[in-house]
Amino acid sequence: MPNRKIPCVLMRAGTSRGPFFLREWLPLDEQERDQALIGAIGASDPLQLDGLGGNSTLNSKVAIVSRSTRPGCDLDYLFAQVGVGHQSVDTRPNCGNMLAGVAPFAIEQGLVPAQEGSTTVRIHNVNTGATIESTVCTPGRQVTYEGEARIDGVAGTAAPILLNFLDAWGAVTGQVFPTGRRIDVVDGLEVTCIDAAMPLMILRASDLGVGGRERPAELDANTALLERIEKLRILMGARMGLGDVTHSVIPKPVLVSPGDHPDSIVSRYFTPHKCHASHAVTGAIGVSTAFALPGTVASGVARAPGRHRLSVVHPQGQIDVEVEVAAQGEEVAVVRAALVRTARKIMQGELHLPDYVFPARTAQEVDTERSAEHFPQEEVRIIVPTSAGGGNDTMARILTRKLGPGLGHVVSVENRTGANGSVAAEYVAASRPDGHTLMFGYIATHGINPVLQTLRYDPIRDFAPVGLVGYSPTVLVVNTELPVRDVSSFIRLLQSSPAGRLHYAAAGEGTIPHLAAEMFLRTLGVQGQQGFQHAGAAPAISATVRGQSHWMFPSLFSALPYLKSGKLRPLAVASATRLSAWPGVPTLAESGIPDLDLTQWYALFAPAGTPEPIVRKLNQVLNQVLEDPEVRARMEQDGAQVQTSTPEQLLRHVRTELERWQGLVRTTGLLQAQALELAQEL
Repeated sequence: MPNRKIPCVLMRAGTSRGPFFLREWLPLDEQERDQALIGAIGASDPLQLDGLGGNSTLNSKVAIVSRSTRPGCDLDYLFAQVGVGHQSVDTRPNCGNMLAGVAPFAIEQGLVPAQEGSTTVRIHNVNTGATIESTVCTPGRQVTYEGEARIDGVAGTAAPILLNFLDAWGAVTGQVFPTGRRIDVVDGLEVTCIDAAMPLMILRASDLGVGGRERPAELDANTALLERIEKLRILMGARMGLGDVTHSVIPKPVLVSPGDHPDSIVSRYFTPHKCHASHAVTGAIGVSTAFALPGTVASGVARAPGRHRLSVVHPQGQIDVEVEVAAQGEEVAVVRAALVRTARKIMQGELHLPDYVFPARTAQEVDTERSAEHFPQEEVRIIVPTSAGGGNDTMARILTRKLGPGLGHVVSVENRTGANGSVAAEYVAASRPDGHTLMFGYIATHGINPVLQTLRYDPIRDFAPVGLVGYSPTVLVVNTELPVRDVSSFIRLLQSSPAGRLHYAAAGEGTIPHLAAEMFLRTLGVQGQQGFQHAGAAPAISATVRGQSHWMFPSLFSALPYLKSGKLRPLAVASATRLSAWPGVPTLAESGIPDLDLTQWYALFAPAGTPEPIVRKLNQVLNQVLEDPEVRARMEQDGAQVQTSTPEQLLRHVRTELERWQGLVRTTGLLQAQALELAQEL
């Protein structure tokens, strides 16, 4: 039975307003969650009399916040656009205005500790995959909403919230210009499709017979204009790779016209069927990006590399955006954008949801719920896809010591090796979907293998995600006999050594240690240095310690005992940030090797079809075990960072990983070659 009373914080964020929820406050099942959001907003009628909405898409927004499942990020932020007058929830777009309230909300809810003076929080936007830094005023280690910052469209002043968009370019479609061109010509009109914080379709207002400075009501009354824009939006949405966007709010249409000075541009932003009363923050990022770059319908004056303060003029004022332009070869790109927003907490309390938004449960659903109360009824087996003694095996055995008492039954570990984890994955996928057979999955089984191989299992369709366990960064290590102390000296040695002189060790074809080594060599342009493949990480590390191989990219979890004993020397970590326990070891990016973030992750999965109440019970017990101080200490002592999640968060994580590796396949000849080799072997 869904909870009819849930905690809620109502906030004004930027020029939007809506309820903020911790993920744990809402139903775990996504369908039930969406029904709860529809009830919260009162989406069933246009006036939204029975909820928190305000008869407008700007006030029918929801923010769902949780601790992040992504390394290097503090928070996950899922935005939901709820319908006005129709029961719908769309989680495809992002909302930069609602984003302004995420950090203060999370700090006040205890998800992030406040710092003295100001607190910077790194946010992963689940909708788009983008990362944003939000800096909030926290005098006396307390969030304050009072200040002197003013944003157009909001009365009064408030404390400034700085939003710094770090990687929003191409986050949704994979390309800044998803059609492959900066200008497309359609129906006699020049159109720019751009994916920069928000997928946009930008047109010149003058090409459509309007001035571009009309009030929103005037544009909304021009039905011929709206119909033409919508036809173009549906057509260009398909060309952008977004599929049929008829019932989606992206891409957003934008009409642009010249500003009052060379650093300003006038924008009319549609949501998409009505003109926005002011302007979306993410839309302002996209418009300013198109304005700063050459060759688009919005292009302004040519801009030199560096930071530029641009203004996007909207019906209620303007949004000032600081963009950083960089030259990348012959191309000019925007690599960063920052702007100031404000937020205010309006109310915090308990939200009462009406019964009619939840469909009645069937007798079968009631029986399933009751059966979960008696789960488990026999031994629970965790199938580990790697050999005994390795990092995955060790981590799984740490968990089973506490999972058994938590579930009230025996929990054991069973190792089933082969095909880089595929043997175990196939076995679990074909097991009874009753929760008694689980899989200790990881980046190979649910991220890399499906991209590199033709498998007899589907990582999404054949599994019910239970929850994340944690992650461990990949580390570049060398045999202590090598005369190198840092990455630069190691690179010089690699480049000067004869072909075949310096071997790397890998845990098998297609594993992270294998791919990391090959990507590292390709980045350096080094040829002829080969690797030895081993049946798992443990023998590969052992070979490196003995000097049979000279270097390796193991996970920190696997390598830590040898680093502590001095049998291996760490040179760099392949992650976004340095390790807290090893602050003297730089990242590869700091050492001049960017874009090699290969953090490994681990999670529990059940076979597809496992009843949702059983999955929920497993998730609850797993998260309790991971919060146990003894388990956390043991994991961290061995080089793994604990990370809890809901089943839905794990599902989104797997989808994101698959998209990331598919992107690497499309752009990296190395991975295409590896996929061909593996296919030939199979």
